[in-house]
Amino acid sequence: MSVAIRGNWNYPTSIWAGPGRLSELPRAVAVTSIGRPLLVTDQGLAGATLFARAKELLPNAPTFTEVAGNPGGRHVAAGLRAFRAGSCDGVVAIGGGSALDVGKLVAFMARQTRPLWDFEDIADWWTRADAAAIAPVVAIPTTAGTGSEVGRAGVVVQEETHQKKIIFHPQMMPRIVISDPELTVGLPPAITAATGMDALVHCFEAFCAPGFHPLADGIALEGMRLIDIYLPRAYVDGTDIEARAHMLAAASMGATAFQKGLGAVHAIAHPVGSWFNSHHGLTNAVLLPYVMAFNRDAIGEKCERIARALNLPKGGFAGVYEWILRLRSRLGIPHALAQIGVDSRNAETIGQEAAKDPSASGNPKPVNASQLEGIFLRALEGRLEI
Repeated sequence: MSVAIRGNWNYPTSIWAGPGRLSELPRAVAVTSIGRPLLVTDQGLAGATLFARAKELLPNAPTFTEVAGNPGGRHVAAGLRAFRAGSCDGVVAIGGGSALDVGKLVAFMARQTRPLWDFEDIADWWTRADAAAIAPVVAIPTTAGTGSEVGRAGVVVQEETHQKKIIFHPQMMPRIVISDPELTVGLPPAITAATGMDALVHCFEAFCAPGFHPLADGIALEGMRLIDIYLPRAYVDGTDIEARAHMLAAASMGATAFQKGLGAVHAIAHPVGSWFNSHHGLTNAVLLPYVMAFNRDAIGEKCERIARALNLPKGGFAGVYEWILRLRSRLGIPHALAQIGVDSRNAETIGQEAAKDPSASGNPKPVNASQLEGIFLRALEGRLEI
């Protein structure tokens, strides 16, 4: 038997999808056997109507609302204090990727005896955790991008080093996801675009990652097709419930597919985000064509398949590359990292940290720190070299 057709596969969780499903939150909590949940969200949603509705549905639940974009270890520590002070036994996480990641990490760490950083996604470090001590999570995404609601990891900045760390455990996966497109209607166009492009990069990098995983490949292709159709619609008309629903599905599909692997886009975006506090999805969106150019000789056949699946007017790498540039332009995505507040400080460090990032190992061809630094600098200056 060929080694090329071997693989270990894990796929997601129970997803309750459709408009109005937030009303089923009390039942989701009961089904997951949570007696006293901690409601976790970010600072921007703390005063929002949708969070107020969640509090009405769970009137006895304590809340933690101090999650910031690109959250750090201190946010997880504060969430843990709230969890323990409230005598909680589970988490309901509501928001974008930052809130969902912090919520999952709080549930994961609630009764562990080792520090957070002992569970970084390195080798088998996840086996250090007491699996029986992980609290259950109900996840409610309010953006269609990260797919953290179906992820088994959380991304968090280690403040002392400015490094984004991926904390992983199979049982960090939320037990139930409430995927209600009505909760994404209020997203402004720029955030719709940035988060939607994050989902696209997840699908694209997963599809192009080496290895045998036809389940992930099929989901990634369909995710890209949905994004091609529905992201421009959601961008133009935020009240388009059909488009919002399909984008939530595509976001979950991207995160499902990327257990196959990611690549240099994410490897670079993680340190850029930790050093410059840039929006993760927007950083990915800017970086994508520069990484595609670097990988051109390794992704031609994959691009041919993407072009066929999307019925693009031109096939192969050129067709997909032009499609990405057109889509970015339609969505108002900046062309260069310099346009989103990034500069050349720490360029060498960013290259080194990108090379150490777990995503780098999934790039379609080997890439080192010097090459990653070069991609970063080209993206900073807007120099596309094809």
